[in-house]
Amino acid sequence: MGSSIGANIRRLREERGWSQARLAREVCRAAQVTGEPVGRQEISRWETGKRTPREWLPFLAAALGVPLEALREPQKPAEPPLPTLADFLPEEDPLEPLSGRTGRRIGMGTVDELQQRVHGLRLADDVLAGGDLIRPALRDLRRAVKLYRENTYTSEVGRQLLRQIGELAQIAGWIASDAGQYEEAESIYRLGISAARQAEDLTLAGNLAGSLAYQMSNTGREAEGLTLAQTAFRDSEAEAPPKARALYLDRVAWAHTKAGGTENGQQAMRALGEAGQALSEDSEGTESPAYLYWVDAGELRVMESRVYTELHRPLRAVPLLRDVLSEYDATHTREMALYLSWLAVALADANEPEEAAAVTERVISLGSDTPSERVAERVRVILSRLQEYADVPEVAAILAEHQAA
Repeated sequence: MGSSIGANIRRLREERGWSQARLAREVCRAAQVTGEPVGRQEISRWETGKRTPREWLPFLAAALGVPLEALREPQKPAEPPLPTLADFLPEEDPLEPLSGRTGRRIGMGTVDELQQRVHGLRLADDVLAGGDLIRPALRDLRRAVKLYRENTYTSEVGRQLLRQIGELAQIAGWIASDAGQYEEAESIYRLGISAARQAEDLTLAGNLAGSLAYQMSNTGREAEGLTLAQTAFRDSEAEAPPKARALYLDRVAWAHTKAGGTENGQQAMRALGEAGQALSEDSEGTESPAYLYWVDAGELRVMESRVYTELHRPLRAVPLLRDVLSEYDATHTREMALYLSWLAVALADANEPEEAAAVTERVISLGSDTPSERVAERVRVILSRLQEYADVPEVAAILAEHQAA
């Protein structure tokens, strides 16, 4: 207990920029005593845990302007900082094989193991948020790069290793973006684009570039996002299977939507139509990369409803979102919270504040234990939108609760 009190005293003192002598004077002033019964050395003894303040504790709290319990609270261990790509990769070109490779000879079995790990990360991302997954994702990316740089293999195995590095970079970039680490995500995506292009896999390169474009569109870089989304589609269109074309066109639609303006809105609707047409060309005999397992008609409806919401067309958005949410897997907490957030905004646009407030409550509840910056940002968007209805009791209660929290 004494060490916790000492650590709290020091932390609170340093937060105020006070010296130990200044705190000693403030304690004496709070106790309304003359002379200096408490001096700098006594403060030092309290902070190091050599002595416990005991009877001086209330005056310390008063001097520091905090409740008494704030001094008694055990110190919570500091959260370790999120890792960065630089923590996991060499300073030089991470995709340059070492000239004197001393590793073992590896074959397709190693590539298969890596591929299984990549797919496992994707499945984990369906139910866990970026803050939970960024460390294992970057560790796996480091391992893949080390395998490529330090070992020997045939040219085909080397190409497949590059492909797996690209796939790992796509999911790791997505995870980093979900954790709010946007600069890191961009570095990871660019590493993946380089690997995919060296592997001559234009479909994978398009997926990585489209993922980066999506992040740009959502983080205030709308013009760059639109240009990159269009480029990603054009560069990969010729060899991309139907599911890939549908996904890339979905991102083009979203990029147009975020860019704003009537013409972009029309272009967004056109891209959505083309995405649906592309998906209709998919069949059982069509081969698609494993990372497109989640692209289906339901996902296209989600994007369509989001575009309608962003374009303030709630009569189109609300039925679509309700339809999607009625069939959605409730174990995918983050996605459920995100999709509900679009429904809340659409309901507000439809002048249904009471229902919007009820949906918002669900979003906040789902997001409370989800370390996802995407969800946190959507909560901020909804609450901002609901300010217009602050005089509606249900909305006022949500706003007051959030402000108190």
